[in-house]
Amino acid sequence: MTQAERRDRSERELLAAAIRVVAGQGVSAATFDAIGREAGFSRGLVTQRFGSKDGLIRALITHLHEWQADGLDDAQVAEMDGLTALCAFAELHCETIRSSVETDTYFMLLAAAVADRLETREAFRESHEIERVLIRGFIERGQASGDIRKDVDADAEALLAGCSLLGMRMQALVDPGFDAAPVRDALVASFKARLGLSPGEGKKKQ
Repeated sequence: MTQAERRDRSERELLAAAIRVVAGQGVSAATFDAIGREAGFSRGLVTQRFGSKDGLIRALITHLHEWQADGLDDAQVAEMDGLTALCAFAELHCETIRSSVETDTYFMLLAAAVADRLETREAFRESHEIERVLIRGFIERGQASGDIRKDVDADAEALLAGCSLLGMRMQALVDPGFDAAPVRDALVASFKARLGLSPGEGKKKQ
C-alpha cells in the first residue's frame, strides 16, 4: 500500500469514527481525543489530518456529499427524466431518515453550528448551496426535456424542495415517532402536481 493509499485509508477511518461518535454520543463528545480512540489512532493524527474542528466538519461534509452521490449513482438517477429524478431524490433522502448514521450526524452538526453560532455555519451554507444546485439541475433537466413546465422558477422550487427535506430531517431528530412516509408521499405528489404538465398537455404546448 502506498503512502497516499495509507493516508486515504486512515482519513476514511477517522471520518467513520467521527460519525459514530457524533451519532452515538452527541456533538460535544466529538473531541479529537474521542475520535482518535474510536478509530484506534492518536489524537495527534486527527489533528494532523484535519487541523481543527472546522477542518474536520468540512471533511465530513465532503464525505457525506460523496456518500450521497454514490447512492444516487446506485439508483441510476442520472438516467431518469427530471421530474422522476426529483421524486427519486426525495424518496432516497427519506429512506435514510431512520437508517443512516451519516445523515443523522450531518444534521446534528448543523443544529449545533446554528445554535452555538459557530463559524462552521458557513460550511453548511456552502453545502446547502451544493444541494440547491443539484435539485435545480433535476428541474432544469425536466424543463429541457418537456417533463416539467417551462414557467416553473427552477431556483425557487429547488430551494423549496431542499427546505422541505431539511424540515423532515430535523423533525425526525426531535421526534423519534415521526413517520416520514406520508409526508414523503405528499411531497412527491406536490412535485408532480405543481411542476408536471397538466393532464392532456403535451410537450409542444409549454
